[in-house]
Amino acid sequence: MSALSRRDLLSILTGLTAFGVGTTEAWAAPGKRSIATSNSGPASSGSASKSPRSPKSATKPATKPTVQVKPKLVFLDPGHGGKDSGALGVRGTREKAVVMMIARLLQKELQAGGRYRVMLTRRNDSFVPLRERVARAQAARADLFLSLHADSHPDADIRGASVYTLSEDATDRETAALAARENRADGVIAGLRLADQTDNVASTLVAMTQRSTVNDSRRLAETIVQTLSRNGVRLLRRSHRQAGFAVLTSPDIPAALVELGYLSNRQDEKLLTVRQHQTALARSLRASVDAYFAAGAATRKA
Repeated sequence: MSALSRRDLLSILTGLTAFGVGTTEAWAAPGKRSIATSNSGPASSGSASKSPRSPKSATKPATKPTVQVKPKLVFLDPGHGGKDSGALGVRGTREKAVVMMIARLLQKELQAGGRYRVMLTRRNDSFVPLRERVARAQAARADLFLSLHADSHPDADIRGASVYTLSEDATDRETAALAARENRADGVIAGLRLADQTDNVASTLVAMTQRSTVNDSRRLAETIVQTLSRNGVRLLRRSHRQAGFAVLTSPDIPAALVELGYLSNRQDEKLLTVRQHQTALARSLRASVDAYFAAGAATRKA
C-alpha cells in the first residue's frame, strides 16, 4: 500500500474516531453494526449486537406492609358522683372520690402503651344517670366497659374485692325491653338498625347479641378475678357474682362491675385510700384488660 493511501486511511480513521466511532466499528463487516464504545451518545436502536451484561443489582427483600392495629376503646365508669356520694367509709371516705382516683390511675396505665383509648363516663364530681353511662359507651362504640365501685356492708368484718356481670334474669328482661322499646330507631345491633327489622327479627338479633356479650363479660370477670388474686388482692369467697346492675346492660359491649373492697371495713377503707394500693389495683386491672383482649385474639386465630 502506498504511503498516500495509508495517510488517507489514517485520516479517515481519525475522523471516524472524532465522531465517536471506534476502530472496531470502522472495521466491522458489511451489514453488521456494533455498538459504539464511546459514552458520548446512545446506542443505536437497531443494533444487532448486545452490550455486555452488567452485574445484577442487589434486590431489596420484599417487606410486608405494616398492619396498623386500631386501639381498643375502653370505657371506665367511676361509680356515683355529684349528689350521689355512694358508700361512706367508717372514717368518712366517700366512694365517689376513691373510685375516681383509681379510675384515673387505670386510665394512665391503659394509655401508656398506646394500645388503648380510654374514656370516662364522668370526668369530675358530677352526677350521671346509670342509663346515660351505658348510652355514652354505646355512642362511642366502646370495646369494653368497666364500672368501678367500693361497697358497704352491715357486717364490718366483710372485706375483699368482687366482680359482677349481668345475671340471666336481667339479661332476659333487658333483651325484651330493648327489642320492644319504642325509641329503638337509633339502636344498632350487629351492624343492623333495629328500626329496619320486624319485631321478631329485632328480638332475635338482640337476644343473640346479648347472650354473646354476656359470655364475653363472664370471661372478662374470670380474668379480673384471676389477675387480682395473682397480685395479692384480697377477694370475697364467691368473687364472681351476677346481678342486674343497670350499667351492665349494654347488649353489645362486654361489661363488668368491680367492687374494689368494702369501705365499711376499716382495713379495706385504709387500703383504698393508700396510693400504693390504688396503683396496684390499677395495674392489676390493666393486666386483666390485656389478658382479656389477648385471649380473644387467640380465639379468633384458632
